[in-house]
Amino acid sequence: MGGTTAPRGTGGRLYIVATPIGNLEDLTFRALKVLESVSAVACEDTRRTLKLLNRYNLKKRLISYYRPREMEKLPQIMNLLEQGGDVALVSDAGTPGISDPGFPLIREALSRGIEVIPIPGASAVTAALSAAGLPTHRFLFLGFPPVKKTASRKWLAALEEEEGTAVVYLPPRKLFSFLDLIGEVLGERELVVARELTKLHEEFLRGTAAELKARLESGTVKGEVTLLIGGKKTRRG
Repeated sequence: MGGTTAPRGTGGRLYIVATPIGNLEDLTFRALKVLESVSAVACEDTRRTLKLLNRYNLKKRLISYYRPREMEKLPQIMNLLEQGGDVALVSDAGTPGISDPGFPLIREALSRGIEVIPIPGASAVTAALSAAGLPTHRFLFLGFPPVKKTASRKWLAALEEEEGTAVVYLPPRKLFSFLDLIGEVLGERELVVARELTKLHEEFLRGTAAELKARLESGTVKGEVTLLIGGKKTRRG
């Protein structure tokens, strides 16, 4: 690895490998070298990971590692690591463990003295923040909101005095109802909807909840949405 990691211990190493969030060319050179060298790849969806590996002509042993069955695969992965095999953990897109599977495996590896090495790369959070045009001196990544409306309302209410930019992930089917909820709870905050990041139809839409809903209602929203909510100081009026 050209001196980019600490010396090997007695066991294998667990690499946390960020993968492209859309454009397959966003895989880093370092990530490619790691994927070439490891004994196995623990992945959220073997079909998605196989597509990435095929793009770079890599043939690797794949271990399915996904919610809610993460704990079932821990013994298999830990056994491989403790026998000296290196394992790359990847998710369907972006960085493992960031609203994706990974936390239980990483904690278990650390508890057993296995070296855990991050291989940074594509991230919807930082990609959206970098081009949104909202303040970035302070931001909060909140992941996916609660499923129930009552819980989501309380979740949003906690942001009323927050001055940083909040970043939320949303499935497209929930965007309209969530925009309504933002309008009700937080008022006319500056919002940015980032869709299809790094893909052909990448789009950034800016405005209040009411303005965005008016613009989006005429079409179909596709692809996971990264929604940015301006802090208290971005309130209009």
